[in-house]
Amino acid sequence: MTKTQEIRTFNFNKRDGTDVDHPLTVSGHASVFNSPTDIAGAFTEQIAPGAFSKTLTENDDIRCLFNHNWDNILGRTKSGTLTLEEDEQGLAFTVDLPDTTAGRDLVVSMERGDIDKCSFGFIPTADKWDYSDPDHPVRTIEEVELFEVSIVTIPAYDDTDAQLNRSKDGQYKLIELVEQRKQIISKIKGELSHE
Repeated sequence: MTKTQEIRTFNFNKRDGTDVDHPLTVSGHASVFNSPTDIAGAFTEQIAPGAFSKTLTENDDIRCLFNHNWDNILGRTKSGTLTLEEDEQGLAFTVDLPDTTAGRDLVVSMERGDIDKCSFGFIPTADKWDYSDPDHPVRTIEEVELFEVSIVTIPAYDDTDAQLNRSKDGQYKLIELVEQRKQIISKIKGELSHE
């Protein structure tokens, strides 16, 4: 199966950075562990604790972007302007915002309350499926390859504390695969009930 990069969306917080020695920072959780989320009515998904530990150890060059746009880099682990760690809640991040047009515009929008969400882009490298209820399978993502976290203007879901957002192509392919598996399980159950 081809691996597709996916995106998730969550809330974040900001600090005002009035101390000139410390730039304006944004912090929060780009992912929340064990938070079941409905994905387009096709299945439930959750991120397992520890899903980011390998990628955080192996990848020392993860970026923080604005709206998943690689032209608008807000911070980078390699430069020390972005820090990422797993805590008991999920994937925690802090980014020191740059004194750039994108950074300044973001500050204004956040102060107005227009922007208050964040997201992350990744490829799942290990997941587990539970089809005990074939109409509502559960996908647990156990390990990811993380590329970026983003501060975003329009998340795909309103309740971003618990909802997840993914790229449309990856979402449609995954939903199609889940629907195929549901049909196979239903067919097997039908055959077994006639025995």
